[in-house]
Parts: sequence; C-alpha cells; structure tokens
Amino acid sequence: MRWTLTEDQELFRDAFRGWLERFAAVEDVRGWLDSGDSAPFEQRFVEEGWFSVGSPESLGGQGGGLLDLALAAEQLGRAAAPSSAWLASVLTAPVLPAGAAEACLAEGEFAALAVSAGKPLDAATTVVAEGGTLRGTVPLVLAADRARRFVVPAAGRLYLVDAEEVSLTRRALLDRSRSVADVVLDGARGTELPSPAGELSRIALRAAVLVAADSLGAAERMLELAVEYSKQREQFGVPIGSFQAVKHAAATMLVTVESARSLVYYAAAAVEQEHEDYVLHAAAAKAQVCAEAVRAADSALTMHGAIGYTWEHDLQLFYKRAKLNGSLFGAPAEWNERLARELPLLPAA
Repeated sequence: MRWTLTEDQELFRDAFRGWLERFAAVEDVRGWLDSGDSAPFEQRFVEEGWFSVGSPESLGGQGGGLLDLALAAEQLGRAAAPSSAWLASVLTAPVLPAGAAEACLAEGEFAALAVSAGKPLDAATTVVAEGGTLRGTVPLVLAADRARRFVVPAAGRLYLVDAEEVSLTRRALLDRSRSVADVVLDGARGTELPSPAGELSRIALRAAVLVAADSLGAAERMLELAVEYSKQREQFGVPIGSFQAVKHAAATMLVTVESARSLVYYAAAAVEQEHEDYVLHAAAAKAQVCAEAVRAADSALTMHGAIGYTWEHDLQLFYKRAKLNGSLFGAPAEWNERLARELPLLPAA
C-alpha cells in the first residue's frame, strides 16, 4: 500500500525541507557538532514556529497531529539536524500543565522525559517516589542537557520536576547531532501530574513512530549520496554505478526507503487515531524501519568505501544517525517481541 499525503501535508513537508536546507545546511550542522552548541539552531527553530507544528493548539502548538510530527522528524533526519530538544519536548508536551506546555513549545523552555533512551519509554524505572520527593538515577536521558523541566515516571505515576532539582552527567554519543545525560534525583521535589492511565505507553508508541520517521529521512539521504557517488567514482575506466552489484545495492536501498515511507505514515495515523491495531503498527515501524535503515547505512558505506566514514564526507553524519536510531527507545528485537505479543493468536487447525 502506498500512503498519499494531503496537499497541505506535502506543502508543509516541502516548506520545512526548504527551511532546513537554508538554516541547517550540512556546513552549519558540522559547525554545531564541532562546537557542541546547537542553541542557535534551536532558538531559530522555536522563534520561526516550526518547533510547535504538529502539537495541539491547546498546548501552545500550531495544530496538526502525529503524522505532521512524523513529517518533521523525517526532514530533521534527512538533514542530520539537532533534534533532541524537539523530540523530547513534543513527546512530553501532552502531559505538561497548559502553561508549561506552551512555554515548552512556543518559548523554548524544553522538557524531557526522564527515561533511558536505550529502551522503550514505558519500560520499568528505578526512580522511587516518597510523597513528592523523588530518588534514583536515570541513565542516558535524551536532551537532558537541554531541558528546563523533566517528566519523571515513578511508581506508575508521572511527576514534573524542575531542572534545578536534578544533577546531570553528560554522556558522549557517536552521533553528535543528539545528546544524552544521566539524571540523578536525590531528594528532588516533584509535582504529580494528572495523567490518564496508560499515558506512558502512548508516549512510547509516539516515540517509536518518530524515531522510525527520522530513520526514513536519514535512509533517503544516504541513498541519494550513494547514487551520486556511484556516478562519480570510477573503476576500470567506468563509473562504479554501471556495475550490476552496485545497481542492486542501490535498488534495494530504494525499496527500503519507499516501503518505509508508507509504513511510517500509516503507523503515525493509526497511533493518532488509536486504531484497534495501532500498537502493532507502531511496533512494526520502529522494528522494521530502523533495522532497514541500519542495513541501508551499511550498503551506502560499502558503495562509498572507507571515505564514507571519514569526518570530511557527509555520509558519516547520516550513517551515525541511523545507527543510533536503531537502539534509540528500544532495539528492533525489543519491538519485534512487543509486536509478537500483540499479534492475535490464530485458531487451532
């Protein structure tokens, strides 16, 4: 099945891609990675209104839904643009109080979910709540270094904690376009949020879809780079793109990108509407698209040779992006297990 976007969605996708090409060109991305400071990009991202697209107007957003967020994630992945603060904020905004959500989306007071980025967001946490006091350490929290507030799961509830209440230890990632830090809560004061039952699981599914969309964008850009390079590099006096093995590799990458696109878009719509099988679609998107993007990254690197992994070549930006997405918020194996648990049992023969 091929998913068809509406005219408005196509306009948004194309406009956002154009904006990123202007303000997050690869030279700019390299500069942010070298300096370790993506604040100028994040500030412009918020000020020009892109940050809040896809989030409800009641929360300070500009309207839209998860499919719009997936389109944004796809373009951010395609540009290898810094996206930790955006992803963390759009995931936490629905559970924030109205004023905090508006400050998060429209004013750049970013929020993050205090759950390890190495496993699904609804996985068990070690944080202990005693009244309104929280204790525990959460490793590898996405965008923790950018957050002004944290949503902390503990004992089946969600708590809002100001950044001043926690201490951080930054951790380095191979993909420097994203950031993580360990969050230590040692008697941090938190306010319990009135979140409905199962809210953390819904956030986990939204995260799965958005990470898959990011992988889709990275895979599409790696395909373009690989095809372009195969037309330039020569062996035995002819471009390597004329070799059958290279053609097959590029064709396989193209199939990966096009099949992933419909899978991601459909999963986004299913989760937004809470279709009866929306858990299946989100799990399939995270498991399959992220795994296929990793394989596409390996194919693109093989087509480039060793130059593709050097700092001077752009491919390494997207290669690292896809590799991190493979494990971000749960590896494909974990999501395949969830997919298997959700599949209905077939009747006995």
